[in-house]
Amino acid sequence: MPAAALKLDETFAALADPTRRAILRRLAQGEASVSELAAPFDMSQPAISKHLKVLERAGLISTGQDAQRRPRKLEPEALVIANDFLIELRTLFEARYAALDAVLEELKTTGAKAPGA
Repeated sequence: MPAAALKLDETFAALADPTRRAILRRLAQGEASVSELAAPFDMSQPAISKHLKVLERAGLISTGQDAQRRPRKLEPEALVIANDFLIELRTLFEARYAALDAVLEELKTTGAKAPGA
């Protein structure tokens, strides 16, 4: 499997969890420490750290160094790649639906029955 496909798999796997999506929403507002990210959740800091590792492995976040603080920040490139993939799929489906609409419109105007009907 190509590296880009594996990265996309990691991105979507990371996005599958609601806690990780909430962390990304928070990081979209600016960088934050682990304790700041953990504050709204009813889970231990080690559990939050596991979520952060998944997000970092997927390339969705990175860890900085600010004196003794190690803030996390959003890395949008993985989201751009996922969005491009979804746009490609959407374009394909929209083209298929447009073709189906054209066939249905032709059937309606000619009064013919759909194949298999």
